[in-house]
Parts: sequence; C-alpha cells; structure tokens
Amino acid sequence: MDLSWLSRTELLIGNRNLQNLSEANILIVGLGGIGSFAAEAIARSGIGKVTIVDGDSVENSNRNRQLVALTSTIGKEKAKVMEERMLDINPEIQLNVINSFQEPDSMRQLLETENFDYVIECIDSLAPKVELLKLCKRLKIKVVCSGGAGGKNDPTMVRVKDIKKVTNDRLIHYTRKRLRHQNIHKGLKVVFSEQPVDRTSLVLTDGSNYKKSAYGTMSYLPAVFGLTAASVVIRDLTKPSTNKKEE
Repeated sequence: MDLSWLSRTELLIGNRNLQNLSEANILIVGLGGIGSFAAEAIARSGIGKVTIVDGDSVENSNRNRQLVALTSTIGKEKAKVMEERMLDINPEIQLNVINSFQEPDSMRQLLETENFDYVIECIDSLAPKVELLKLCKRLKIKVVCSGGAGGKNDPTMVRVKDIKKVTNDRLIHYTRKRLRHQNIHKGLKVVFSEQPVDRTSLVLTDGSNYKKSAYGTMSYLPAVFGLTAASVVIRDLTKPSTNKKEE
C-alpha cells in the first residue's frame, strides 16, 4: 500500500503506527451527521479496511449537518455517496459497503462478517443501538458509541467517558437503562456532550426505523462528535513513540 500521502500523519505518529493503522479493520454503523464525519476521519487516517453501514438516502433536511448531504446528492444512498468519497481520499482502502438498515436481529451477523478491530456506533435509534453495543460487549469487540448531538450547540462540552458516567444525554440514558437489563453496566466508551439539551427544539417523527422524535441540530456539533469518535479509535490503535524518526 502506498502511504506516501500520509507523510504528515507519519511525522506525528511514526511509521510503525502508520503500518498499524493500514492493517486495521473498522466497522462504522450509521452515516448521518456523526457517522459521516467519523468515516471521513477514518479514511484520511490511512486505516486499511473499513465496513460502512447505512440504509438511508440523503434528504434535503440533512444538508445542515451531514457530510454526505449536498444539493447534488439529495435522493442518493448515503452509503454510496460515502463510498465514493472515501475511495477518492484513498483508492487503496478495502471498503465494504452495506446499504441497508440494520434490524436488531441482524446485528450478530453483521459483527461476524469480519474480525473487526474496532466498531464506531453512530445509530440514533434505540433498539438497534442497544443490540449492537450488547453484542460488542459480549463478543469483546472494542467499540465507541455516540450519544445524541441534537438540541445542543457548545462543542467545548463534548466529552469521552465510560457509559456509567454519561450525563445530560437522553439517548444514552435509555441505552444504559436497557443494557442494565442485560447485566451491562460499564465498559463502553461514549462520545457525548455535558451540555443540557434544549427541549424546546424537540420534534416528533413518524416512528420509522425505531425513531419517534428528534431534536434540532447545529452544523458543527455532529461533526465534532464524529471526529471525536474517530480519534478514539485512531488513538487506541496507535501507541506513543519516543523516537518516531528511527522506526
């Protein structure tokens, strides 16, 4: 694999870590406002093998926050748009694209298709989110989970903590509640914001894909969530080097 385009990355992490990333296998589930930016950062890091999963198409209302959403992509499949973008960034990436909504019952099959080194979970629907996190925990697959970026606008309050320590996040509150019934209380990394949610921005939805409501969103905050989630993966897969130039 030609890694010359990653010379600036190599300066920071060293050749050995760059090779570690090129050999890594990552799963990203959900390519909305958070997942699309996570996928972008993963592609630009030089990670060698990635599976992206999303069954939605781009809608006009996505343009305020989703990387895949442009006037030219409205109506197109998010997974397809992201596939083209990631291959344009790194033509040598081994990219597996799953263009379908993942039901809770299909999560085990998804996780067993590859030996994933890490999962980035960016699902905003409760039932499939809980099932994926439960299986990652039981199968001992590393995972970073995204909380809700809706109803918030302060990027300086984004944090990464264990699920048991997450505050001011209703999505994680209900996720945690269901996981407790599965005897899972901790050991899951979560990207979330400590900022209280603006409840006046809530809108009810049609309930499709296990989602009954949504909050208003700001352009930059889902991106911060996604980039932070990607950073968790990249930093976990690389180790500090005291002598990068001699590697």
